[in-house]
Amino acid sequence: MTIKKGSEMTDAAVPERRELLFPSGTDHCHAWLYLPATTAKAGPPPVVVMAHGLGAVKTLRLGAFAERFRAAGYACLVFDYRHFGDSEGQPRELLSIRRQREDWRAAVAFARSLPEIDGSRVVLWGTSFAGGHAITTAAEDHGVIAAIVQCPFTDGLASVRQRSVRSTARLVAAAARDTVAHALGRPPVRVKVAARPGEVGLMVASDHAGDVVGEVIGLLTASGLAEQDYRNDVPARVAFTIPFDVPGRRIRDIRCPILFCVCDGDTVAPAGATLRHAAKAAHGEILRYPVKHFDIYDGEQFERVITDQLAFLHTNVPVGP
Repeated sequence: MTIKKGSEMTDAAVPERRELLFPSGTDHCHAWLYLPATTAKAGPPPVVVMAHGLGAVKTLRLGAFAERFRAAGYACLVFDYRHFGDSEGQPRELLSIRRQREDWRAAVAFARSLPEIDGSRVVLWGTSFAGGHAITTAAEDHGVIAAIVQCPFTDGLASVRQRSVRSTARLVAAAARDTVAHALGRPPVRVKVAARPGEVGLMVASDHAGDVVGEVIGLLTASGLAEQDYRNDVPARVAFTIPFDVPGRRIRDIRCPILFCVCDGDTVAPAGATLRHAAKAAHGEILRYPVKHFDIYDGEQFERVITDQLAFLHTNVPVGP
């Protein structure tokens, strides 16, 4: 669906949400806005700003979380990063940590400007790679009232250490070729986000417990999508930045309550590193789940984690007068 800049419309498939665009840099991010049924007595609701992880888009089960938050009385602004999904930006699928953090700041500013919600009560919600963005944003913006991060990326070096030397060397070589191509104005050299054995990728099946590609396909299936609906590649040069990104170091700067939902079997965003960093939160709550990275999005584990997240919100960001 193509939406003109600055336009807003109701999603016919999901009447309780609206589609809109907000500016970030010189482009626009596409977002879903969920608004709960409210009364004049209750006043404008708090808003949960939400985005997805590494190379992922909002159609991959984020709506399931947002619908549950909305039903509990919270507004939700769910957005795609520039270069991804329905958002603007060229080249497509450019994965830039700096740009994605700019998109988070732009999303928070936009949420605060919406007349339908209480701009003084903004909650951040990030999953996987977006967990790291939410941590960094909460550390920088002390107006944020609470944050929730699930299977969060907290330590780039810890993630790289899960890889084999051979797969890392192949990824670095691709990143070098892409860096040169970018400098010469040539098309990007792309690598898989989730890769099968023998492929070059950011998440490699042979390096992680279980089949990471199969787990991504499972997430697509749970979202009502097929494998061909997902663009599973990005320009390779992001591989030079991931090892040096350690959002966990910023946790000590967060002043608001923050919930860490940690998957004990996570090797994509290693649980051990996350637990060490999370322990430094001044107002942190840590909940652990005996599952892998992608198990938390659907089924029994989804029900468990969304129940825990709603309990955290009800305690720290209550709805109503």
